[in-house]
Amino acid sequence: MRILLAEDEIHAGEYLVKGLGENGLLVDWVRNGLDVIHQTASIDYDLVILDVGLPGLDGWEVLRRLRPAQTMPVLFLTARDRVEDRVKGLELGADDYLIKPFAFSELLARVHVQLRRGKQQELEVLSLADLEVHLLRRRVERSGQRIDLTAKEYALLLLFMRRKGEVLSRTLIAEQVWDMNFDSDTNVVEVAIRRLRAKIDEPFDTPLLHTVRGFGYVMEQRP
Repeated sequence: MRILLAEDEIHAGEYLVKGLGENGLLVDWVRNGLDVIHQTASIDYDLVILDVGLPGLDGWEVLRRLRPAQTMPVLFLTARDRVEDRVKGLELGADDYLIKPFAFSELLARVHVQLRRGKQQELEVLSLADLEVHLLRRRVERSGQRIDLTAKEYALLLLFMRRKGEVLSRTLIAEQVWDMNFDSDTNVVEVAIRRLRAKIDEPFDTPLLHTVRGFGYVMEQRP
């Protein structure tokens, strides 16, 4: 699942990006309202987490511009706890409303609820050959055997499973999974690929994660 986080407070933004990423979610982070408009125009997000108090265009105005053209769920974050403000957000088209300060566990629970209700709610299991990723339980199985992955390995596998059959470059993988610009002197991608293969491929007869020399990697079933 890919989420757009709109939060202008640096500490809060970094905290949320880290926490959501550790739970297997891909997060793009912007710090003003105009960037929300631009990002949602070019990227199909599964959820927008929108702080009301953004500079430039505030959350209210951003939501006015998003609706009704954009139908992805929107979760409002705000320090305003008045009933009138909550009603206003819901009337503008917000799907949920969370008042600061909040517990991260509550935010994560609300995020999962909205993702299940969103456009991809029908996808509870991603599968390729005998490999299955159960999204709601965050459980990975191959040939009926459970495979335990770290948070990064799980995020990496999700990226490949959501884009199976597509060759992914090391640059793209680094950006999506580690939120970093690719450095040719860094072998973090290769190391992660090697560790993931050791768990999902090597114990089994048929490899699914393949290297495409000079281009990157692809997850697919080959004859």
